[in-house]
Amino acid sequence: MNYRISVGWLLSALALTVQVVTAQTTTSGKQRYTSLQQALFASGQLSGSSGPRNVNWIDGGNRFSYIADQNTIKSLSPKDQKESLIFDGSQLRFPGTSKPFTYDEFQWSKDSKNILFQANFRPVYRRSGISDYYVYSVADKSLKLVAKDAQTAELAPDGRKVGYERGGDLFVFDFATQQETRLTNDAKPAFYNGRFGWAYEEEFGLAQAWYWSPDSKFIAFWQSDERQVPIYRLTDYAGFDETYDSLPYPRVGDKNPTVRIGVIELANQHKEWMNVDLGDGYIPRIYWTSQEGQLALVHLNRKQNHMRLFMTNGRTGAAKQIMEETATKWIDVFDFFANINHLLYFPAGVQEYYWVSDRDGFAHLYRYDYSGKLLNPVTSGKWEVTYVHHIDPKTRKVYFTSTEAAPTERQLFSIDTDGKNKRRLTTVPGKHTVDFSPNGQYFIDQYSNVQTPTQVELRDVSGKLIKTLETNESVKQYIAGHTYAPKELTSFTTSDGQKIDISIIRPIDFDPTKKYPVMLDIYGGPGAQSVYNEFNTQGWHQWLAQQGYVIVGVNNRGSGGYGRDFEKIVYEQLGKYESLDFSETAVYLAKQPWVDGKRIAIRGHSYGGYMSSYTMLTHPGVFRVSLVGAPVTDWRLYDSIYTERYMGLLPENEEKYKASAVTTYAKNLAGKLFVAHSTMDENVHVRNTFQLMKALEDAGKDADLRIYPPGTHRVSYSATSYVLLHQQYTDYLAEHLKGEPAN
Repeated sequence: MNYRISVGWLLSALALTVQVVTAQTTTSGKQRYTSLQQALFASGQLSGSSGPRNVNWIDGGNRFSYIADQNTIKSLSPKDQKESLIFDGSQLRFPGTSKPFTYDEFQWSKDSKNILFQANFRPVYRRSGISDYYVYSVADKSLKLVAKDAQTAELAPDGRKVGYERGGDLFVFDFATQQETRLTNDAKPAFYNGRFGWAYEEEFGLAQAWYWSPDSKFIAFWQSDERQVPIYRLTDYAGFDETYDSLPYPRVGDKNPTVRIGVIELANQHKEWMNVDLGDGYIPRIYWTSQEGQLALVHLNRKQNHMRLFMTNGRTGAAKQIMEETATKWIDVFDFFANINHLLYFPAGVQEYYWVSDRDGFAHLYRYDYSGKLLNPVTSGKWEVTYVHHIDPKTRKVYFTSTEAAPTERQLFSIDTDGKNKRRLTTVPGKHTVDFSPNGQYFIDQYSNVQTPTQVELRDVSGKLIKTLETNESVKQYIAGHTYAPKELTSFTTSDGQKIDISIIRPIDFDPTKKYPVMLDIYGGPGAQSVYNEFNTQGWHQWLAQQGYVIVGVNNRGSGGYGRDFEKIVYEQLGKYESLDFSETAVYLAKQPWVDGKRIAIRGHSYGGYMSSYTMLTHPGVFRVSLVGAPVTDWRLYDSIYTERYMGLLPENEEKYKASAVTTYAKNLAGKLFVAHSTMDENVHVRNTFQLMKALEDAGKDADLRIYPPGTHRVSYSATSYVLLHQQYTDYLAEHLKGEPAN
């Protein structure tokens, strides 16, 4: 149920469709938005620049490269701030053609001598797609096709080969011999080497199912077998003859994909399987260690509350369990919403590993040796480590981001590996996102807060400013000339004693003597966080503020950043505490003299759609309107990996599943419900919405439904449909929330 809505793919299209209009002005002389479409497009102007594009640290961290424009890649040296041109593709052509060379993404070789370009990308799932890969030599400016129609590709650390997965098998291309070698040859439909199916990719967060060893001698890979997984079919009902897409999709209780881990030694192409029994569980992560040919392997049981760590021998397959952790709830191995793929770290040069665990109630970093012996906790306190950026084995320093300043902030700290000498490196209040150099000498700090648009700075490891890379003066100028409603942070305490952080956007020209309608715009899923001390860039929120709405975000129970008990209270009872907190937020707001307590709406998409519908039905009368996008309405209809992590297994938890289903409470609807979904949603199937509509109809309850057939999980599928969907949301609020005068 991981969903991060992104409208970047629409902004360029919106730019082409926004008409030039005469702007309205306020009494202060600031321009107002003249249309919803104009406001939606303003999201790009409010976001501004995120600084250098596609940063890659090269030369071991002594320089970083960035895209100056689509045809140009430059580098910058933090030491002397010297810029250099690395790649000029303005005259480059695809090999053997007259077609100008274009690319989607790129990666550097470890020695910074070659660039591997990904071109002609064709999406498959959320993170994956089929592409053609070209190697560019920085020295002689040559470009060569090395892999066509590959799903993933990566340069070997020594720069001498490129590995890739194509058609479910693994290959390497050797630059010295200019030859391709096939490493596996047993792929078949729904049976892959070095590739994940939908479920593993979506719910464990990785697209590439294979890794080079640090010495380039081995490749470790997942072999995935989905042949026993049920097939889901979907169509957009276009044309006169229905055509269906299909994918293996395991729902709760279904047969899962089976995987095993293989290691191939490149010198002799010997393949060995790691001797770890999968059982009915998962292998969500593997890691090369600092010892030659040694692979660490993580195993989770199906309930995902029992984790085992194995050290395996890539040449023999021998495996030894070195660590085991059990929990009463679930154990995380990555953090989707913080874009953190790994919570285990195996730094080079030392026989130690580090693990982020919430075993003491808060997520902290622990240090172990290769036998699995705990050496020491590195961090501790009633706050959370959210990201480990760099572990330096030479200086014995760890650099990490945490919530120590506040759960709504992210600040960078350093600490010794023995847990001493903790030091804060970022000082400006707000949410900091850090990109650390691999040599541990520099970092790029991107941050904002409720008053300040994105700032990007280059600093040394002591925190000293080297260079300001972006100030977004254009954003400051924009909001100086346009109406802008900033986000405010506050909190309240629920009736059962829980402090809840919320954000509030007040209407333009706010008058505290008036009463305003309110919309809670929520998500609410486990581990997610909706409220940060960051700059508000959502154009739709600005439009609603201009129309006289209060917009509120909520860090409900279940959110990440507040500790294990706050987050994992939702275990085996999804919906209960989240909906309570949303309802309590509405009750708290209704007590404010400037809020009309009879005109409060709730809106959400994906897990937020589940919550906006579940809250509406389990707390009837609190919300007048609910806007629901792509909702799960019964967790028995969703995928096994995500759902069983939070709800446990069937049949033992059947009653708990019923209690967490929206459809169970259809008879309680009191108010207006608007639901939007797509028939091509491969993530949350439209069956969820149809079953909710059936339950409502059986109960004699009316609701409004909009179907966008070709859309995926976003629902909208183009710039036009994106604007239309938000127009429907906005019109629905205007008719059913603002339609009755405030009391």
